[in-house]
Amino acid sequence: MVVDESSDETVDRLFHALADATRRDIVRRCVRAELSVSRLAEAYPMSFAAVQKHVAVLERAGLVTKQRSGREQLVRTDPDAVGRAHRALDALASAWRGRVDRMARLLAEDPGREENDPTEGSER
Repeated sequence: MVVDESSDETVDRLFHALADATRRDIVRRCVRAELSVSRLAEAYPMSFAAVQKHVAVLERAGLVTKQRSGREQLVRTDPDAVGRAHRALDALASAWRGRVDRMARLLAEDPGREENDPTEGSER
């Protein structure tokens, strides 16, 4: 499946990054303001190195960018990447809606299916 001209690998990295609650929180925090990695680390009950690793996963997925400012690394959410995630989910939802619609049409067209079948809807 092609989503916004992105490869499966790109989409996999995106959803892997968003699968973690801490990383989703980092994305939310950095939408509101550009924050240093050390400032982000203050917000979590984990080591600075662990927060750096979370930021690195987000950066590889393209969800955040880092920019050096003096001795600090400033983290900013890339709104375009959030849009890519949204479009990827929309594409998946559309594909599944199409499959469900096709199944419903096939069931409606099934000539062997009786309208008043007493076993319909019950477990067999």
